[in-house]
Amino acid sequence: MSELGQRLEQVRSRIARASERARRDPAEITLLAVTKIFPASAILEAYDLGLREFGENYVQEFEGKSAQLGSLADARFHLIGHLQSNKSAKAAELFHTVQTVDSAKLARRLDAAARPLDIMLEVKLSGEDAKSGADPAELPELVEAVRACPNLRLLGLMTMPPWSEDPEAPRPVFRRLRELAQGLGLQQLSMGMSNDLETAIEEGSTCVRVGTALFGKRKKA
Repeated sequence: MSELGQRLEQVRSRIARASERARRDPAEITLLAVTKIFPASAILEAYDLGLREFGENYVQEFEGKSAQLGSLADARFHLIGHLQSNKSAKAAELFHTVQTVDSAKLARRLDAAARPLDIMLEVKLSGEDAKSGADPAELPELVEAVRACPNLRLLGLMTMPPWSEDPEAPRPVFRRLRELAQGLGLQQLSMGMSNDLETAIEEGSTCVRVGTALFGKRKKA
C-alpha cells in the first residue's frame, strides 16, 4: 500500500472511532482532502484511492492545477481560503463549493457568475487579526442575503479556530459554531483539521478538512 493509502486508512479509522464515541454515523462526515501547495498528481492519487472531496486555499493556485484534473468527473472542489470579491467570478468557475463567504457583497458577486454553487458562511470566533469571517451578530442578515441569491445554495457554517497543539483547545469554538448553526436552522458544519478532527466530530462537524495527516508537511517552494 502507498504511503498516502496508509495515511488515508489511519484518518478514516480516526473518524470512525470519534463517530462511535459521539454515537454518530461516520458516513455523515465528509473527509475533505486539503491539497493546497501539493501538485495535481497528489489529487489524482487521492482520487484513485477513493477520495472525491478536495479543498484548496487559493484561486490562482488551483487554476494552475485544474487543467490536469478534467478527467475527474465526480470530484468536487471546495474553496476553503479567504476569497477576495474581485476573484469571485473565477472561483465560481473553478469550485463546486465556497466555504468562506463572509459578506453579502461577496455572496452577490458569486451569484452574479450565474453558476450553481454550494455555500458555507465563515464565522470568526476568535480575536486573531489574521482570521477572516463574519461576526456572529451579522449571521442572520448574511443568511438572508445568501438565500436571496438564486444561484447559491446555503449549506451551513465554517470556522477556523486559533491553532493549538492541544486537540481539546478548540472545543468551545466548535461548540459555539454548532449552537449558531442550530439557531439559524443550518445543518452542516465545516470544522476540524488533522490535529483536532476528533474534537470537531464530537461537537457535530459534518466536514473535517484534513491535509497534513494525509499528505504530510507542506514544503513551500
